[in-house]
Amino acid sequence: MQKIKSLMTRQGLKSPPESLNDLGAFESLRVPGKEEFRELREQPSDPQAEQELINSIEQVYFSADPFDIVKYELEKLPPVLNLQELEEYRDKLKQQQSAVSKKVADLILEKQPAYVKELERVTSLQTGLQLAAVICTNGRRHLNIAKEGFTQASLGLLANQRKRQLLIGLLKSLRTIKTLQRTDIRLSEMLEEEDYPGAIQLCLECQKAASTFKHYSCISELNSKLQDTLEQIEEQLDVALSKICKNFDINHYTKVQQAYRLLGKTQTAMDQLHMHFTQAIHNTVFQVVLGYVELCAGNTDTKFQKLQYKDLCTHVTPDSYIPCLADLCKALWEVMLSYYRTMEWHEKHDNEETAAAAEGSNVMSTEEATFDRGYVKKKLEHGLTRIWQDVQLKVKTYLLGTDLSIFKYDDFIFVLDIVSRLMQVGEEFCGSKSEVLQESIRKQSVNYFKNHHRIRLDELRMFLENETWELCPVKSNFSILQLHEFKFLEQSRSPSVSPSKQQSATSSKPVTLFEQYCSGGNPFEIQADHKDEETEDVLASNGYESDEQEKSAYQDYDSDSDVPEELKRDYVDEQTGDVPVKSVSRETLKSRKKSDYSLNKVNAPILTNTTLNVIRLVGKYMQMMNILKPIAFDVIHFMSQLFDYYLYAIYTFFGRNDSLESTGLGLSSSRLKTTLNRIQESLIDLEGSADPTATLTAAEERKEKVPSPHLNQLVILTSGDTLYGLAERVVATESLVFLAEQFEFLQPHLDAVMPAVKKPFLQQFYSQTVSTASELRKPIYWIVAGKAIDYEQMLLLMMNVKWDVKEIMSQHNIYVDALLKEFEQFNKRLNEVSKRVRIPLPVSNILWEHCIRLANRTIVEGYANVKKCSNEGRALMQLDFQQFLMKLEKLTDIRPIPDKEFVETYIKAYYLTENDMERWIKEHREYSTKQLTNLVNVCLGSHINKKARQKLLAAIDEIDRPKR
Repeated sequence: MQKIKSLMTRQGLKSPPESLNDLGAFESLRVPGKEEFRELREQPSDPQAEQELINSIEQVYFSADPFDIVKYELEKLPPVLNLQELEEYRDKLKQQQSAVSKKVADLILEKQPAYVKELERVTSLQTGLQLAAVICTNGRRHLNIAKEGFTQASLGLLANQRKRQLLIGLLKSLRTIKTLQRTDIRLSEMLEEEDYPGAIQLCLECQKAASTFKHYSCISELNSKLQDTLEQIEEQLDVALSKICKNFDINHYTKVQQAYRLLGKTQTAMDQLHMHFTQAIHNTVFQVVLGYVELCAGNTDTKFQKLQYKDLCTHVTPDSYIPCLADLCKALWEVMLSYYRTMEWHEKHDNEETAAAAEGSNVMSTEEATFDRGYVKKKLEHGLTRIWQDVQLKVKTYLLGTDLSIFKYDDFIFVLDIVSRLMQVGEEFCGSKSEVLQESIRKQSVNYFKNHHRIRLDELRMFLENETWELCPVKSNFSILQLHEFKFLEQSRSPSVSPSKQQSATSSKPVTLFEQYCSGGNPFEIQADHKDEETEDVLASNGYESDEQEKSAYQDYDSDSDVPEELKRDYVDEQTGDVPVKSVSRETLKSRKKSDYSLNKVNAPILTNTTLNVIRLVGKYMQMMNILKPIAFDVIHFMSQLFDYYLYAIYTFFGRNDSLESTGLGLSSSRLKTTLNRIQESLIDLEGSADPTATLTAAEERKEKVPSPHLNQLVILTSGDTLYGLAERVVATESLVFLAEQFEFLQPHLDAVMPAVKKPFLQQFYSQTVSTASELRKPIYWIVAGKAIDYEQMLLLMMNVKWDVKEIMSQHNIYVDALLKEFEQFNKRLNEVSKRVRIPLPVSNILWEHCIRLANRTIVEGYANVKKCSNEGRALMQLDFQQFLMKLEKLTDIRPIPDKEFVETYIKAYYLTENDMERWIKEHREYSTKQLTNLVNVCLGSHINKKARQKLLAAIDEIDRPKR
């Protein structure tokens, strides 16, 4: 391009940009003619050679800087000129010029159409400019005409109108500013009305309006004032939020939440709410305890207000301890109830907002609201455990501030009841098992109950030693559920509802304390209201001369107990088979009058004041166990000791007799012996007083034991007129059986609260101890049976009988009549005793069974003392025994007669051969060595030889050897 410019310069041509400055230059520009182009193009050409010529041109000719070509070429000439070289150089330059010219011509021909088109456009532009000049001239002319057509007054009118519009806008702005200046008065009114959402809405609108007029200088001060007002609203809003913690109000809380939502601080509000709940718990418990401490101190000293809560709890007096604890739990209940209702409010409104968001279309707003709801929900759920932990710690601190061992048992139970109710509240509140409270109260309860139980055992020993074993007259429908101590079982066991209804009732969802008291009331208010609400009426008036004597028998009772009939159990019918008087027919009276001595008396349970006292103790123990289930094992263990000691006392007083073991009748079962040995080793202190030489461990073990009780001296067991204390024995033994029945009745309740790992202990207690109570009847009544009949006199009478008679006798011996007379006397004395104490059918059966068994064995013993006996004498033995049986069956309805086969088998053995006799001896080991030996020597001596007799005696000796 530079080469072209240079060539055009040398030819006197101008470049297009230069020529554009002067339109005349385009008119005078000479365009080469077609002939010239044709000549240039017709010249023979070699493109490659031409290009080489162009390339051979020196670079300086292509430079854009102007320079003198002639001077440049002359300066290149050598000092000595050579014409031929000059001509050759000139020809070269001409060839280069010719090549460049031809190249330029080709380019011009190639660009000529574009050149022509551009030239036409320039011409058109020139024409347009001329037209614009004409339009401008006309516009100026018309403007002059318009200027001359309007007067100055018209223009002034327009200016005033514009000024008027500006002033109207200014006035409107000033009124708005004035309204903003007076907004603080309305905001104060709205805050007094607790219309927090409206106040915040108004404040935000004012701030928005103030930002519109920020160009006014007075608005900057107003903005600062509005910001201060908004901060003041937030402070009052925080105070309003703190009021929720003690008294939740739906309308109030709704306003507060709406206000925080307008501020965009929903999450901050939830953080503040939890902080207020924590502070409310601390302030509440401190104020409650402080009030009682200052009230009991009786002065206005403010030193208590400066104490820490832990130290303040130590100043609570024992008299005010329980009321203070109740009020403390009431106050904490209000805090937890407020939190519970707060969660209910959020759950309800979350559901409403979720449904509303599903219908909306603002996705961003919905996502933000969902995030806030999720945060609030997690915060509330986490706060449940946190608040309950704070409540537990505060109550634990209060409980540890006073030694609970100073309280009476009823007061201690009342404290446990309150704490148990609080733990129930906590479990319903957040599902927690209240480990902090449980561990704290468990340690104190075990220690307290251990000491209390030791005192009760000593009291029981005192009662037993002072007990005269007189019947405590209770009503025939007596049930332990009628006692005040067992009233708590009525809620868990409602017999007035059918099993099907009970099942449906248990399957329905139980009502929680929060649901029950959500609308009002307090679960801790019922403690004092219902403590002494119900009284008892269990004592019968029979046997008392006046109401005063009846009341002094055990306890003062005022009103009838309202117990459903289904709760009243007829223990006598279940356990003994006796039938109440009203349902006994004449046929039954005739058929059972021989051995049933209770048909003429009311079938009330047989128990003593001591028995009733033990039952009441069991009820109190179960109350503690029901209130505090973690110590259930300890309580049941102590309950078992009450039963063990009562059983051991009955056995010691009425059943211990070393001669019983020598009878070989198995009166005391191995299970009963094991039970008595266990009780004696684990519970009974046989040494009585402390041994100063004993080790510390032994002394500690003895603290857990109780001295063996001693029978009251007023109880006479040696008089035959009273059948050797049969009335006292019946009362004592049957009261133990009744006590065992009550333990059996309570087993499901005990099993329900007993920990699974400790249930084997409970099962062992029932199978090895409770079930053995009725087994004490045999050894106790055996002593009476052994003394009621004069068996020694019968043996003397039998020794005077001549058994070696030579003829068969038709008259029985006199000892049979004497024995039957003894039984008749025994029957009369039983009737006399039954006038004092009802003798249950099992007792009378055992007594008759023992007497008959002893009589039959005495008969066998008498037969074994015979020195000489003939076949006719053996027949006389059978006659005597059959006479005895015939008369005896008229006195008793016991069938079969006990040990009847024992006598008959012994008599019939006389007729056995030698071989049969040897086998018989080996099979009948129930007979003594003396009885077997006499049978061989006396009865069989007449029909066996001496060798056979020696053989049989050797067999007897072999059988007797292991017994030695």
